[in-house]
Amino acid sequence: MRVFINDISVNFVKASKKLDRDNFNTVLDASQDKITQNKLIHHVLVRNVLLEDFDKLLKILDAKVFRNLYSLTIQTSQYKEIKLRFKEQFKTIEAAGGLVKKGDKTLLIYRLKKWDLPKGKLEKGETAAEAALREVEEECGIKVSLGQKICTTHHTYSMKEKNILKKTTWYVMDCVSDKKMTPQTEEDIEEVRWMNVKEVYVALQDTYRSIAHVFDKYKKLKDKPVTEE
Repeated sequence: MRVFINDISVNFVKASKKLDRDNFNTVLDASQDKITQNKLIHHVLVRNVLLEDFDKLLKILDAKVFRNLYSLTIQTSQYKEIKLRFKEQFKTIEAAGGLVKKGDKTLLIYRLKKWDLPKGKLEKGETAAEAALREVEEECGIKVSLGQKICTTHHTYSMKEKNILKKTTWYVMDCVSDKKMTPQTEEDIEEVRWMNVKEVYVALQDTYRSIAHVFDKYKKLKDKPVTEE
């Protein structure tokens, strides 16, 4: 399970999973090493994490003052217990959104001083696919057609002193019409813009890591070879 906590990619993995240590700048052992914030730099693996260790890590992550921690992988023999402990601390909200294509261009929105992808919460009785279509069309003033699912992301935030875990399902979409394209300002969207590959790359330097993750997953999906049956 991967979740973005304060825009840091946190991945929970089972103790039996084989990991390439070359992918990490720092490897710590929770059974031997004292885990402190100043040890969590760039891409970090913490092994042998138990529930009490996880609680300490969660408090550290909640400090919201990280500048140099990009990802944290938590390897544990208590995988189910830690997932449950984590989810118990948040109210889960389901949302859906889209990565919209028009030829070689991609649609991004500018909201709250960050480039983002259009998305929103599911309404009662909606499927994720239905919500994704509705939210994209409402937020951008365009008409789209639904493609395949890209991935699901999880990220946390606080709202009215409540801890929220947002589960967002992402889809590829094609633009059908953008003649009436306009930002939904009541949702704090300042701009809707078609971007070429170079512009998207620049925008991803000023976005949330969960959004960059969606683009990474989309690229892998797009580059996946087609197999004949």
